[in-house]
Amino acid sequence: MNSTPQVFSSIDFPSTPSAIEPSIPNRLVHRRVLEVNDAAFSEERRHPVALVDLPSRSISMTIGGLAPGQSSRMHRHNYETVIYVTKGRGRSRIGSKEVEWEAGDALYVPVWAWHQHSNTGDEDAVYVACENAPLLQNLGVALREER
Repeated sequence: MNSTPQVFSSIDFPSTPSAIEPSIPNRLVHRRVLEVNDAAFSEERRHPVALVDLPSRSISMTIGGLAPGQSSRMHRHNYETVIYVTKGRGRSRIGSKEVEWEAGDALYVPVWAWHQHSNTGDEDAVYVACENAPLLQNLGVALREER
């Protein structure tokens, strides 16, 4: 497998293939995701976040946690996020709306909406977040802002 992605420009448009050859990367599994601690990333986010390290160029996945009473920073970004809550309960402010959530619920965070997640329960809250950030990063247009 060629590890360097091909870069196209407008001159390459006529050479667009009519069929796709699958490119299967060597690494298809990230084992023991929660055992790998990215302390610097968690510190910057102010709550535990485990990064799923797989070669996707268009979507990312993280596993985050909030202790009872803990909140994420208020932030926004120009990529979409879908969150699935696996444990606990809490509340999220998304734009001007507040939504309550608990284990088994899914949340949607739209592009560029200010948002913050808070654990309102008495046990840790755990969630899986999927974002299209890598797609925008690969195009050189991903943005993130925090208050």
